[in-house]
Amino acid sequence: QKRKGKKISMVTAYDFPSSVHVTRAGMDIILVGDSVGMVELGYDTTQQMTMEAMVHHCGAVRRGVDFADKNATDGAGRIPLLVGDMPLGSYEYRDTDVALKNAYRFIKEAGMDAVKIEGGSARRAHTAHQIVESGVAVMGHIGLLPQAISVTGGFRAVGRTATRARQLVDEALRLQDAGIFALVLECMPPNVAKEITDCLEIPTIGIGAGNQTSGQVLVFHDMLGMLSHPHHEAFMPKFCKKYASVGHSIQDGLQNFRKDVENGVFPGEEYAPYVMKEEEKKQFEELLEKDTADRMRRHDEAADKYVQTDEYEKLNLYGPK
Repeated sequence: QKRKGKKISMVTAYDFPSSVHVTRAGMDIILVGDSVGMVELGYDTTQQMTMEAMVHHCGAVRRGVDFADKNATDGAGRIPLLVGDMPLGSYEYRDTDVALKNAYRFIKEAGMDAVKIEGGSARRAHTAHQIVESGVAVMGHIGLLPQAISVTGGFRAVGRTATRARQLVDEALRLQDAGIFALVLECMPPNVAKEITDCLEIPTIGIGAGNQTSGQVLVFHDMLGMLSHPHHEAFMPKFCKKYASVGHSIQDGLQNFRKDVENGVFPGEEYAPYVMKEEEKKQFEELLEKDTADRMRRHDEAADKYVQTDEYEKLNLYGPK
């Protein structure tokens, strides 16, 4: 698509329903990012994610994509490329066999088409090369590296000095030479991202890197206003455009349900579709009449038992009735 001048769209998805939505929207790539740890599991960073957790979520996304494809009604037949994010601790070792084994799990167990790793050092490029040579496609990632925030001191933009910007260009070229098929550029000045994009043959996917990259990626929950991040709206990334406020709609729906239940208006007759025939109703009532006294006795015994064994009830700690 880069050679054709067509921009590439990439969005994260972490489970069956989100992957169905993203697939039906016609995205080019789905990234099952380790950001799932933050927006789905409530962690403050991505560093707590494990291989087991990532394989679990990737498998759900694969099933969602297959479902959306099987049940497509528009005839488009557009299947996104699936990329699994290799979590911290799954590929950094000098022994690249560890990275290979984990990369294979994404393909064989979770149904991914490719994996993504962070960093552009010579050592990281070597790891990427080994994975590619072993038959697994690799997407690179430079700029802000969420897995490395313990070293960098937080989520900070990079490449704002000439020296660091030049290093980013070198990292990009090094990773391209290693055989990666695409490169994520995160949180860097647009002119730096443009220079990297122009000097590469492979496509770049920007996030907080301006609009001169080959494509763009956003986090599903951020762009849709899901309010699922631990810090919620107050810490929405500056680079993220919110295309919907789904979180507010969800909150409204949940509150309306609670109110309907409390007021006894849900379910109304239209939501109680399972009815008995009149003759069955009559027979049911006759059956109940045969042991009314016994059922009332059992009810009273059960109620008394709960009262006698409930300390709060005996001490009248529940408050006024």
